[in-house]
Amino acid sequence: MDNEVRTKAEEWLNSNIDQESKDRIREMLDADDQTELVDSFYKDLEFGTGGLRGIMGVGSNRMNKYTVGKATQGLSNYLLKAFPDREVCVAIAHDSRNNSDFFAETTASVFSANGIKVYFFKALRPTPELSFAIRLLGCQSGVVLTASHNPKEYNGYKAYWDDGAQVTPPHDANIIDEVNKIANPDEVRFDRDASLVVEIGEDIDEKYLRELKGLSLSQDIVKKQKDLKIVFSSIHGTGITLVPEILKRFGFENVHVVEKQATPDGNFPTVVYPNPEEPEAMSLALKKAKEIDADLIMATDPDADRVGIGARNHHGEFQLINGNQAASLLVYYILKVRAEQGKLDGGQYVIKTIVTTDLIADIAEKFGVDSYETLTGFKYIAAVIKELEGMKKFLVGGEESYGYLIGDFVRDKDAIASCAMLAEMAAWAKEQGLGIFDLLTEVYKEFGFYMESLLSITRQGRAGAEEIREMMKNMRANPPKTIHGSRVVKVYDYQSSEVTNLETGSAEKLDFPKSNVLQYTTKDGTKISARPSGTEPKIKFYFSVKAPLEQSGKFDKVEKTLKEKIDDIIEELSLK
Repeated sequence: MDNEVRTKAEEWLNSNIDQESKDRIREMLDADDQTELVDSFYKDLEFGTGGLRGIMGVGSNRMNKYTVGKATQGLSNYLLKAFPDREVCVAIAHDSRNNSDFFAETTASVFSANGIKVYFFKALRPTPELSFAIRLLGCQSGVVLTASHNPKEYNGYKAYWDDGAQVTPPHDANIIDEVNKIANPDEVRFDRDASLVVEIGEDIDEKYLRELKGLSLSQDIVKKQKDLKIVFSSIHGTGITLVPEILKRFGFENVHVVEKQATPDGNFPTVVYPNPEEPEAMSLALKKAKEIDADLIMATDPDADRVGIGARNHHGEFQLINGNQAASLLVYYILKVRAEQGKLDGGQYVIKTIVTTDLIADIAEKFGVDSYETLTGFKYIAAVIKELEGMKKFLVGGEESYGYLIGDFVRDKDAIASCAMLAEMAAWAKEQGLGIFDLLTEVYKEFGFYMESLLSITRQGRAGAEEIREMMKNMRANPPKTIHGSRVVKVYDYQSSEVTNLETGSAEKLDFPKSNVLQYTTKDGTKISARPSGTEPKIKFYFSVKAPLEQSGKFDKVEKTLKEKIDDIIEELSLK
């Protein structure tokens, strides 16, 4: 075991932390197997694409009162430097996870102890509402305590800036610098100033709901389709606070909530992972949908920034729709209806991430709408919105991992808005005699059948992190010459901000922040991306393939061909 690990553990042991934490550290120090000690102390939790996130427990690499306090002390120090001549205020929200409320209270205590005013959501609220509140209340920052869709052992801390978006460069690095200056937990101010903590709740809800209602494009159609059968599950999270209400305000009168998952519960008792990307997490919603013959299934993750959807397919079976498909349908619906209403004049745009389907860009081009690409993470989408504010109008953005944003009053992915607009889209399609899959088929016939897939490989702990680093190093050094018989024509390395044309040998600079992402594109349009997660011990591989769909009746055949192609590529690249 590293002396550095033991030294850090003993520093914690000799600080003024609580006795229970000290006892746990002694147990780890005295244990024969030192794996837990190493994993708990070999590094400090860092801000990644989603902020601070980790397993709850004792140690510098765990989510606990002291790491949350240290992050908040560092953020406080930076805020007071960044805004020296004004009263600094922040907003804080939390989700349904175990300890989220405790970590939120801890965060409020540290901010207020540093003289910073806190607007504190007195009960759990969705992450997008926190983003909304920051801008509404004129805050300089905000924090939401959540680990999004991670397993129940995790919690997290998302830090936001004054534009309502998660912190981006240079602020993220500057905050980390301030956090790293804090040598031990004794340097964190936990002495709460209650006079600086103001509770908020229903007043913000009402203003947020009014903005959401303003997104609607097809109110007359919703009135005709008010009995659209919708199944909704909040998967024990915060979606239950606002999704049923916004669906009601949009005019939907036949919404069926999955009651077994309606109660917020950080143990997530009915699922293995509280993630709508996982079919298992949607199983109760699917069961309810079969019982009532639903038109649309929707389920949100614990902090209600992601939503998964499903509907009957061409064979009459309920099927889940992936994030690329849902994002494409949202973009298609919004642009098509706006075009029909004369609400597109060339001054609008959409945004997607570099690992999200290119179908979105194709749709935007058809409607004469600009399309922008960003790195993975909604904070980068928000950065483009901020850059173009006052010059062009943002309509909709999305990423493959079930996150979508409509309108710019929130600056993070928003499952509350997405649920409302997806339901409206389903009503619009039904008015034309189409189900969700029928609409998707029509889009594929017009633009081509795009199929995307994600392979996620988990490698735990310190050894796992090193293995992931080696994988990326080898892929950079030895790019494949062909993939599935098609020549690799370009290699995009976002870490070196360079794209290399393998056919000409030339290289160009990429206009993106540096990021550890590698991307291959082939002559036949196949795209493969490799990206270590910034918040989890994973490396993710994204696959995108495409083929024409000439007739609706050939859907299954084309789908099968594309699935087999992706499977062949995974085997060819030895990723299993």
